[in-house]
Amino acid sequence: MRLTNEQMNHFHDQGYLCFDPGLDPDLPERIVADLLPHYGQQNLCETANGTRVQDAWHFSDAARDLALNETILNALEQLYERKPLPFQTLNFPVGTEQRTHSDTIHFNSDPAGYMAGVWVALEDIDENNGALKYYPGSHRLPEVTMQDVGGGIGYEHYQDYEDFIQKLIESEGLQAERGRVKRGQVFIWHGNLLHGGGSHPDRSRTRHSQVTHYFFEDCRYYTPMESRPEKRQWRHPHWIGQSMEETSKPASLARRIIHKLQRIVGN
Repeated sequence: MRLTNEQMNHFHDQGYLCFDPGLDPDLPERIVADLLPHYGQQNLCETANGTRVQDAWHFSDAARDLALNETILNALEQLYERKPLPFQTLNFPVGTEQRTHSDTIHFNSDPAGYMAGVWVALEDIDENNGALKYYPGSHRLPEVTMQDVGGGIGYEHYQDYEDFIQKLIESEGLQAERGRVKRGQVFIWHGNLLHGGGSHPDRSRTRHSQVTHYFFEDCRYYTPMESRPEKRQWRHPHWIGQSMEETSKPASLARRIIHKLQRIVGN
């Protein structure tokens, strides 16, 4: 699949792209069936903010197949001009109504900007069953760090970050849109796009979906929420689709050494 110039421009201008990758028609049902026993509750809508399962690709071949879908990987490589590296999956049976945030507070790269989220609808999704909320063009704003927020680092200060983002939305006059996504469609967002869980008024309906997070090749990776400018909390991801032996093979070690030398020379 080759993205059109219109699709490429839309992503770079608006910070997201929605399209149909032509998934195997049975794949959404396979993922839902694999995940149902792992959500920990019979009534999936009983929890106000929903539930989730992280890294289901460890036990679900279907979730792993989606994270490694060649059409999605190809689209990401065209958008970022680097090889995408999937490192985390999240599966949701209902909407989370999570407050607005940017993924760059959780995941980032050196050089910056090489992280993407891919959200796939496993059933039709609209405003009544928890459609994603996002702010087109917000990815062009400066990345917000915990130092910008003014508090400490770590998850205990995350609400301060969320409050800061809400004030930023108001001061910038940003307008939210909702992701009305059909079953099997893909919603790719730039790592710095502001987004959150939209309202889920019809609690009788599920909102099955899978998110896969991707870094890109030839970067270093860290967790901004746990980092200070003088000391980053570096990450060493286990790439989906690779064994532990492969992720530690000599070529990977050589790339890390090269990056370290480049930083020393740059300083």
